[in-house]
Order: sequence, then structure tokens, then C-alpha cells
Amino acid sequence: MKKRYLLSLLSLSVATACHVQAAEGDAPVGPSQSDFGGVGLMQTPTARMAPEGDFSLNARDNDQYRFYSASMQLFPWLEATLRYTDVRNRRYSNVDSFSGNQSYKDKAFDLKLRLWDEGYWLPAVAVGTRDLGGTGLFDGEYLVATKAWGPLDFTLGLGWGYLGNSGTVSNPLCRVDDHFCQRNERIGSSGSVSGGEMFRGPTALFGGIEYQTPWKPLRLKVEYEGNDYRGDFARNLRQDSKVNVGAVYRVADWADVNVSYERGNTFMAGVTLRTNFGDLHQGHRDSPKPAYQPQPQGEIMQHTVAADQLVALRENAGYNAPRLQVKGDQMFVTGEQSKYRDGTEGVDRANRIMMNALPANVKTLNVTETRMGMPQVTTQTDVATLKQDLEGWPLGHEQPVQQQRVNPVDTRNTEQGYYIDQDRFHYSLSPVLNQSIGGPESFYMYQLGVMGNADLWATDHLLIGGSVFANLANNYNKFNYVTPPQDTRLPRVRTHIRQYVDNNVYLDNFQANYFQHLGGSFYGQVYGGYLESMFGGGGAEVMYRPLDSSWAVGIDANYVKQRDWNNMMKFTDYSVATGHLTAYWQPWFMDGVTVKASVGRYLAKDKGATIDFSKRFDSGVTVGTYATITNVSREEYGEGDFTKGFYISIPMDLFTVTPNRSRAQINWTPLTRDGGQKLGRKYQLYDMTTERDIHFR
Repeated sequence: MKKRYLLSLLSLSVATACHVQAAEGDAPVGPSQSDFGGVGLMQTPTARMAPEGDFSLNARDNDQYRFYSASMQLFPWLEATLRYTDVRNRRYSNVDSFSGNQSYKDKAFDLKLRLWDEGYWLPAVAVGTRDLGGTGLFDGEYLVATKAWGPLDFTLGLGWGYLGNSGTVSNPLCRVDDHFCQRNERIGSSGSVSGGEMFRGPTALFGGIEYQTPWKPLRLKVEYEGNDYRGDFARNLRQDSKVNVGAVYRVADWADVNVSYERGNTFMAGVTLRTNFGDLHQGHRDSPKPAYQPQPQGEIMQHTVAADQLVALRENAGYNAPRLQVKGDQMFVTGEQSKYRDGTEGVDRANRIMMNALPANVKTLNVTETRMGMPQVTTQTDVATLKQDLEGWPLGHEQPVQQQRVNPVDTRNTEQGYYIDQDRFHYSLSPVLNQSIGGPESFYMYQLGVMGNADLWATDHLLIGGSVFANLANNYNKFNYVTPPQDTRLPRVRTHIRQYVDNNVYLDNFQANYFQHLGGSFYGQVYGGYLESMFGGGGAEVMYRPLDSSWAVGIDANYVKQRDWNNMMKFTDYSVATGHLTAYWQPWFMDGVTVKASVGRYLAKDKGATIDFSKRFDSGVTVGTYATITNVSREEYGEGDFTKGFYISIPMDLFTVTPNRSRAQINWTPLTRDGGQKLGRKYQLYDMTTERDIHFR
């Protein structure tokens, strides 16, 4: 598994902590995280949910296990948790020359779904599963109810699998079907997903009480668990008591300290770092909006006035290479917004700038946003209503400014035109951290380097650019496994990754892209060169994206060859034609959600479909997950069964003192295999046409 980070998850939580203040003495703890991650008591879950957007990093430690987890409250009714477990008394493998003395590492994925919220009489009820995606060391399911009574929070649940090993009650589903009476042990391969044994086998009651003390930062817990720890992977653990006790102390809004005494003989301690992706914000030092100080012009603008407006459009409104044009009774501003994520802020500032030096007879203002030379959307504003709004409406006669978004307006053949030339050449240096977590040779491997980037606009539509990576430090010399996977015969399109990262300096990509607005709602691009670190070739993409629509569709087609990891300027003999038809949809009933579904041919010549589900919060942070199923069987695919992963996209203006539109993405892939792998295209039209979505921020 390989990840390229600009930020790590830990640095994200620590950095966002800078945006909140320490909890005040009267701030209650609220829902707290369990040992496994996710809202709960200690070993057992509750039906409580964290506030929507809550993101928690958790660490727990005892003599046998270290649990490291990240829990995300995607919706008020859905909680997801990723977890690594360090089994301290088991080796990763029996081959010392391969894994050394590294302890065993297990990864898992949990889900909890709220069935209904708490009412006056009824408790909150949730159903969930642990270790849905993983080796099955801790797999279990549960149905749980929680009800508050003053400072006390009561929980009662029914557990299966790891949560119900003691079998204190009969499985009620046995009455429905005899298949539910027995549960086969599921120790799957890393990254596999299996639901075949869910809600089967022994069943046990669990429950507990959480008490909010009068001292608000402190919350106490007591629970009765349904696990008896017989047959536990850390070898049979002694359980002197089924009752566990613990406490959580909220050090600050962003940090909890947890201690507990479990099984009647074991101490557990840990910390939780948290933030809320919906509440994140950052105050920016920015120039104020232009004051309304109208200086009406004649029909022909003075060159000095136009020059001042162009500078203001670039510096104050944030439009690169702005154009200012007049035709008849309309005035036009065109440029690429590089400053504000919220495009309406740039439009508002541009309108004020135009209003302060408005040519005679102009009745409509047009602001056209572009991206990569492609016009995206034009915002048309009625001058009369805007003028009245800036001057102030008579009391009781307030009206909204007449404004609408339309497809880009053609500004060719205007009567007057003024512009600032585009900067044709750009270069930058950026830090890069390649990381692998959970590998057999070492739990954490890294490669720290610098990426040098350069781009040249040869024409208004042709971009030539590339990136060179230089290694600074790494511990990838620990990689031992470079032979072909034994459990699959697929072409090795991604599993040569360890040979690629052995290069200290290499050309990461070098390509030419031609971007074009094809008219109406159609956009296109053609590209060729070294397209990513492992493949080079050529391709094209066309997209249809109606303005302010909840859907779009695109298609890409590519012919690529594999780059030689021994000399990355050369290619191997492997080549493939790959491409996908992709549909994009934003459901009206799920705020901030985008679903992407693509079908096509992948790099290993397998055919299938990818589903990508993402949630965008008010702060602009996006959390997503994806899965790919192809015509390759689980046996032929190998360990992991199918391709899947998770990602977080973060607006960088959450960490800067000035507004900007750049973003960083954190990716987590449980296991890198060769099936279901897409070409890593540098530019994708859906991401380059976000201005056509009025809700995108």
C-alpha cells in the first residue's frame, strides 16, 4: 500500500486544533470514542453518534493490543471507522529475514447506522458491524439502544461474533433460519470484505452506563461486555470480570484522555484528537471590498481608468489575466479566479470595480470565470438594481439584485477591449511525502522528497508541463518483497511500485495538454507524454456538464505503455488501451454528496466498474471512498479481493492567513494490487469545471 501525502492525518488533526480553543470548564464531554474507535463505551458501542462532520484520531494501548483508528461521522446517521491493530505479542511472520521482530498488524473497517434517533420515550437505536473489511480478527455485529436520563446514559445491546463470544443468550435469528445458529471462523486475507457470517453464531447481551459528572470535562463509564476472550488472536486472554470501568477527560475541545480497567486485570489508556470538518474555518487577512465611489465615464473608457480597473480585478477580485470589454449596453470581465473558493465573492468585487467607473449607457455587467483557458460560467447582473442596492433601497422597498448565471457569453468582436497578459511560465517547488503503512517489513516506511514543477502556456489552450522528483530521505531500503505476487497472474501494472520508489531522481510526469471549450455544455482535452510515474502515452477526454445541473457525463480513451522502473525515460513491452465512461450525480436528498460511477477497461486489461462516493462539508473538506469490481475473480485478483480506498481533500486556505484555492489530498489504500487500476491522469475535466456547479465551494 502506497500513499502520497501533502499532509498526514495526524498533522491534519494537530493543525486544525489551532483553530479551536481549549474547552471551558463548563463544556461537557459529549459522545466519546471507544477503544476500537467510533462512539461507544470501552469495548462496546453505543447508539450515540458524534455531530455530523466530526473526525477523530484515536490511540489506545494495553499489554496485548495497540488500537489506532480514525472515525468519521459522515452523516448524522452514519459513522465509519478505519483501524489498525498492533498485536503486541504476535509476530508479523515467522520469517525473521523478511519481517524481523515486527509485531502483527491488522487493519479493519467498521460501520454504524442509526435506525432512529432518541425520542421522549424511545431510545436511540443503531445497528453496526466491526471488521467488515479486514482479516476478521475482531469481526462482529450488534444491535444497540441508548437512552439518556439526566446525567446518565444507559446502553443495552445484543452482540454477535467478537462482541457475543460468551453466548449468554440464544441467537434470536435461529428461529428464522438454522443457518444463523452456527458461525464459522473468518480469518480472511488482508483487505477482504465478507458478510457471509454476519449475525450468526453465539449471541450475548452487553450494556453499560455513561455518567456526566458535575465537573463537566470528566465523564465516567462502566460496561458489561459479551466477549469472553476465549480463542482471542492475542492468545487466550484471562478475563477475571466482564465488567469494565473507565473515565474520559476532555483536556480541550480537540483532545480527550482516556483510562480504563478492563477484564478485571488490564489497564487501557489512550488519547483522542478531534475536529469537525463542517465547522473548520480560518480568518484571512484580505483587502476589503472596493468602496462604492462611482465616477461615471463616457461611452469610451479612458485608458488610465481601464488600466486601474484591470489591476483591481487582478489584485482585489482575484482574477488572473483579466480582460475588460464593452459592447453596446454590456460590460464584460473575463478571467480565471485564483483567490476565492467562493466564486460569488470574486463576482461581487468585480461588479463593484466596474460600477465605480461605469461607461455611459451600460445596463448589464457580465463576469465570466475561466479555468485553463476554458470559459465556465457568466454571471449577468442588472446595473440598475445593483446601483440601488449599493446606494440603499428606500425603507420597505428592498428588492434582490437581478442576477443570473448563464452559459459563457462570447466576448469576441467587442467595441472596446483592455487586458493584462497571461503569465505564460510558472514554476514551483513542493514537498512530497510518500508513505506505506502496515507493510510486512516495517509498519511505517517513508520517502521524503522535493517535487519541482514547471508549466509553459505555448498558446492560450496548449499547456506543456512536467515535474521532477528528487529524494531527500527514505527508509524504503527495508523493502524485501519485489517478486511477483504468487496469488495472481494479472499483468503487474501497480505492484512494481517498490522498484519505482528506489529511484532517487526521476521525471514524474512530462506532458502536453490541449484544453478546449467545445461550446454550450461540452468541454474537451487531448494530452500526451509521460502521464504518470508508471505509464506514458496519449489520450483524450470529452465531458458534458450542464450549468448548475446535478449531473454530468464524460468519457476518456487512452493508449499507454508502462515506464521502465530501471530507466524511467524508457518503456517496457507492456501496453494497453484503457478508458472509461463516467457519470456524475449529486443526489437532491443528500446534501454535499457526489456519486461517480464509471465503466470501462483498466490498466491490467480487466473490465468493470468503479463507484466513488464523496461527502463535501461546509468547510470545503471532502471525504470519499471508492470501490472497483471487474471481471477478474477474487481468486485471480489475489489478496484483498477487489480495489478500494479512501481519501480526504482539504482546502489549503484553512491553514493560510490569506485566501487561496489550492487543495491537498490524502489517500489511503488498504492494499495495492494490479486489478481494477485506473490511469492516474493529471487533469480531469470534472475537477476543472467546478465553477459550473453553484454549490461548489
